[in-house]
Order: sequence, then C-alpha cells, then structure tokens
Amino acid sequence: MATRITTPMTIDGRLDQAVYAQLPAITEFVQQEPHTGEGVSESTSAWVFFDDDNFYVACRCRMADPSQIVANDMRRDSTNLRQNDNFGVFLDTFHDRRNGYLFYISPVGGMFDGATANERINNADWNTIWNAKVTKSPEGWMAEIADPFKSLRYQPGREQTWGINPRRTIRGRNEYAYVAPIRPEWGVGGFFRASAAATLVGLEVPTSGKNLEIKPYAVSRLTTDTLTTPQLRNDVSRDVGLDIKYGVTKSLTADFTYNTDFAQVEVDEAQVNLTRFNLQFPEKREFFLEGQGIFAFGGVSGQGGGDAPTIFYSRRIGLQGSSAVPIGFGGRLAGRVGRYSIGALNIGTERLSSPALAATNFTVLRVRRDVLQRSSIGALFTQRSVSCVAPGNNQVFGLDGNFTLSQNTTLGGYVAQSRTSGLARDAVSYRGNFNYSADRYGVQVDRTVVGDNFNPEAGFLRRPQFRSSYGSLRFSPRPKRNGTIRQYFYEANVDYVTNNRNQLESRGLTASARLDLQNSDAFGLTYLRESELLRRPFAPASGITVPAGRHLFQHVRASWSPGQQHRLSGVLAVDVGQCYDGTRQTASVNARLGITNQFGVEPNISLNWLERLGTNATVRVAGARATYTMTPRMFVAALVQHSSTSRSIATNLRFRWEYQPGSELFIVYSDAHNTSDTLSPYLLQNRGLVVKINKLLRF
Repeated sequence: MATRITTPMTIDGRLDQAVYAQLPAITEFVQQEPHTGEGVSESTSAWVFFDDDNFYVACRCRMADPSQIVANDMRRDSTNLRQNDNFGVFLDTFHDRRNGYLFYISPVGGMFDGATANERINNADWNTIWNAKVTKSPEGWMAEIADPFKSLRYQPGREQTWGINPRRTIRGRNEYAYVAPIRPEWGVGGFFRASAAATLVGLEVPTSGKNLEIKPYAVSRLTTDTLTTPQLRNDVSRDVGLDIKYGVTKSLTADFTYNTDFAQVEVDEAQVNLTRFNLQFPEKREFFLEGQGIFAFGGVSGQGGGDAPTIFYSRRIGLQGSSAVPIGFGGRLAGRVGRYSIGALNIGTERLSSPALAATNFTVLRVRRDVLQRSSIGALFTQRSVSCVAPGNNQVFGLDGNFTLSQNTTLGGYVAQSRTSGLARDAVSYRGNFNYSADRYGVQVDRTVVGDNFNPEAGFLRRPQFRSSYGSLRFSPRPKRNGTIRQYFYEANVDYVTNNRNQLESRGLTASARLDLQNSDAFGLTYLRESELLRRPFAPASGITVPAGRHLFQHVRASWSPGQQHRLSGVLAVDVGQCYDGTRQTASVNARLGITNQFGVEPNISLNWLERLGTNATVRVAGARATYTMTPRMFVAALVQHSSTSRSIATNLRFRWEYQPGSELFIVYSDAHNTSDTLSPYLLQNRGLVVKINKLLRF
C-alpha cells in the first residue's frame, strides 16, 4: 500500500529523513536467479510513498563485502547499467497487466528509464523527467528515486491502483531478486512482466493541470563538405525549432514538432555485411522513440529483426541513405483510451536537391484493442505521399493479433496489403508465429509470406518476394547443486525460404550449444549449414565476386561472453568455414573495457578474411567508443571507426550536459576522411561542428 507524506522530501540518497523510520520497509525480496524462490542473498529494504507532486521509491542495499559491488558506468541511459549492480522499479500505471515504465539506478548514480508495451517490446530509449540520488556506506549503498506525476501516464481518476515490482540486481553473483516472484524462464525480460507485478493501492494522484511542455531549441553549425556540388568550406549556418507536448488526458499525449533537428544524435556504428541483403539500423532520434511500442505491428518492433517486414520503420522519415532530409512540421497522438491503444502520426519532409528528393508527407495510423487477459488485436495504416518506385503514393493496410495462451505460450501474426500507384497489382504479406518458451524446453514455429509486389515504403523490407518456414527446438536443463554452471542450452533450428513459385532460395540448418556460468560468463558453439541461391553475381568484398547459382557451405562459430564484473566484458567470437564457393575466417570483438566508473572504452572490431579461387580479400570494420562521465547528466564520448568497404575513417565527438532536467546543451564534432586515394590518403570528405541548446518549459 502506498502512503501519502506531507513533509517535503529532499532527494539526496541519505535515507535520514523521518519518513524512513515511520514507514515499514519492504524486505521480502525473492530470487529469480540463481536460486529461484529463495530470499535475496543480501539484506534489501525498499519504501514506496508519494506526495502531491511525486511518486517515491527508496532502497537500502546492504552488502557484506562492498568491494564486490559491480558499478563501472555512471552515464545516464547507458546500456551497461543493466549489467551493473542496480535497484529498480517497474510501474504498471494503467494496471492493465500489459504495459509499464521502469526506472533503475546504479551504486554510482547511473540512471536508466524505459517503457514496455504488451510485455514484449521494450523501448530502452524512452526518456522522461525524474530524479535519483545515491550514497554509499560501509554496509553497501542507498538510493532515492522521485518520479513526478507529470512525467507518467495513467488512467483517469484521483484514486489509483497500479502494478509495481521493485527489483535488486547483484551482478557479481548474477542474481536478480523481486518483490513479486518472477519465473526464471522469463530471463531479464521478467522485469517487463506487468502481469506478474504486485498490486499497489492507496495511491492518490493530483488533479490534472495544463500538462503542457514547450521545448524550443537553437543550433549553430560550421560545415565543410567536399562531396556536394558546389562544395562547402567552413559554411556557417544557424537555425531554431520547437517541440510541444500536450497531455490531452493523463493517458493520451499529443506531440508537435517544427523544423526538427537531430544534430545531437550519435552517428550509426559501421557494420560488416557479407550477405546480399540490406542492413537495418536502429532508430536513435528522440521524437520517434516515445510511444514506439504502440506502432509495433505483427510482433515485429519498430527496430525490426529477421526477414519479417517492418511495416512502419521510422528511419524512412528524415533520412535517405547517409543524408539527412529536413523535417518541416509534424504531429503525433499516442496513448490509451480505455482498452484501446491508439497512435497517429503525420509528418512532412522538405524537398532535397542532392540527392534529388521531392517533398514528402508520411501518415501512420495505429489502433490496438486489449482482448482476453493479455492478448490484443489491432490495425495499422501507413501512407507515403511520394512513392520511391512509381508515380503517385504508397499505402499499406494491415491487421494483426497477439494472443497469450499461457504464461509461456504465445500465438501471433498479421495480414497486410500494399497499394502503390503505377504498379500493376497489389500484393499481400502475412505471418503466423507460435512460441512456447519454458525454462527447460522451447518450441518456435514461424511462417512468413511476402508477395511479389508487396512494397511497404514507410517500412523496411529486408528480403522481397519470399515464403519462409522456420522451426526451432530448445532443451535447456539446469544442473543441480553446481557452483559453477547455471544452465545448459541446446538448440536446433531450420529456416527454409522459397520464392513465390516454391523454388528454393535459402535453407539454413543450425545446431548450437551454450553454457551459462553462475558468474554470468557464457560460452557458445554453433554449427551452420547453409544453401543460398544467387540470382545474380554478388561481390562481398573488393576483388571477389561470387557467381550466380546455388551455393552450399558450412561454418562453425565459437563465442565467449565475459560478464560485466570483469574489467573486460562483452562478446569475443570466431567464425571459420566456407562462404559461398570460397572460405572465410572471422574474428570479432564487441566489448567494454571499464577503466574506472567514469571512464570506459568500447572496442568494436570485425576482421573477415575471404578467399575464392586463390584470390584473397579482407573486410574490416574497426571502431572504438571512449566515454568519460563527469556526472550522470554530463558526459563526453568519442567514436572513431574505419570501414574497408566504404574506405573511410570517421570520427564523432559528442558532449552532452543536461543542465536542468529535460534541458540540454550539446557540442558535436564529426569528420570523415577517404582512405582509398593512394595519392592523397586521408582526404577530407566532410567535417562539421554543431552547438545546440534546448530549454524545457513545463506547465
């Protein structure tokens, strides 16, 4: 039960105010891992209370040996924080047992917030305004979290019932402990299980105010670009813009943007692509991240994944290849009305001369209704006013459903149709997916079909014109009374892809084994046997061209993933064997070297040695990100990367300071040099310096 307090709170992490002596602490934390159902291994206390403005959660996390605390990153929203010791809380503010928010903090003050939709889709890039502070003691560490009611969305009414589940992570033991028990087969995703959360009553929220946020920005640029015509040399420009957020109700929010600018967003990391399909990069722009889960369709998130089409892929808006397309004005409505989740987006991009792009309007409409206990059905409509492949516009209509049959069994799918003016006929895509995922056994079956002319131009289609059948079996026993090994994973799957005339295009057979240790280290070994039909010659590297025809090849992949408690963590892997009608040896490192809790280096290296008929080639992507964090709200990060495919070396240096909650200053420097010109090595391609400041005005 939540308790109202009348004494003003000071958020300092000290837990020395009277409220902590007056309110009983929550101490019944239960392990999910490693000893399911047992009490937390270290004394843990939590408090939940509220006042007229904020919802508070506080914790005292004792540690018999504080030197065992893992905390090597304090940057806000760093993905490394989930691999540190931390304390967090999940809030199901609509008490619909489907959706929610999560907040957590590390022993050095690193803050992380996120949102989850339908218990499946986690948006780790969602941000809101909140505050948290930490202090350490000889007994461990303590923290206080304050979430303003203005920052949350919830059902109408002053008296509220929410779902809640506090969690403590003890990284050195790879231990997760919750107030409401979480099954081990749910893994770290158990934090998003709104259906398993405890019920919080006695909460009273303030009456609705104006619920208005205005965020103007100003930006100045100094640009050099030798690839444009005419070339730019130290060109100075400046601009202003505006974002507005209005709470139509406490559960429905309207957003408006004018002259949107994303200069502060970090550049994409280079990737190795030895396939014949396009790569899909993640969305990083804040305007498109909030409410992203509402627009997810057919079990595929807005970030995509696999061959299944992404019907709405927000990176189609404002980006064309590596070029930014100016966004003029846009609006979005997203939230909940009763049992319905609704989303509407309309945004326009301006005309661009190089590359030549017409002014284009994008429209997306989404509605999803909750049915049964944890299931939903929905519809999606997208429109691009100017098609990329034909005169006129492009539209997609779709229906989808996701059904939870039990705690471990789901069934889902969609059917969608595209219409493109100028194409001879419309086309349909559909998908059905069954997934049983228990701790010891797992079964997955998937069938996806994409018609010959299916064309989602506001989305992403990795592979056109295909029929895919996929099946997977998993056996993952846990040894009893083993102090070293936590769980074994054995998995086999088959992927069979034909064209729409039932001619085999691709076939993949995979057998894998993985060993998870108690300390969170993991070792994996995978055997892959593949068949690929190339309709036309394919060049995976300079000097090597694979001819058209069917190719059978097999290879073996081995990996080691040291846990975050090590100074060096991440994934180290090798892949050896055949590649089409040649051979390939790959060594890759995607890791983090934690030097201090303020400074870390993240190398990302992929080296691929290819050979075909005596011809050798090397495909390299090498990069490293170094981050120094002054405070959880201020950091500087440098990203340097080289790609042998693009024959360039690029640098991105970014300073971010959240000088007030929600108000930020960015200073960004970036450049790219060509490394292929032997006469003029490291020839400058482009260079830019950007200073951007915004100010959040909250009413």
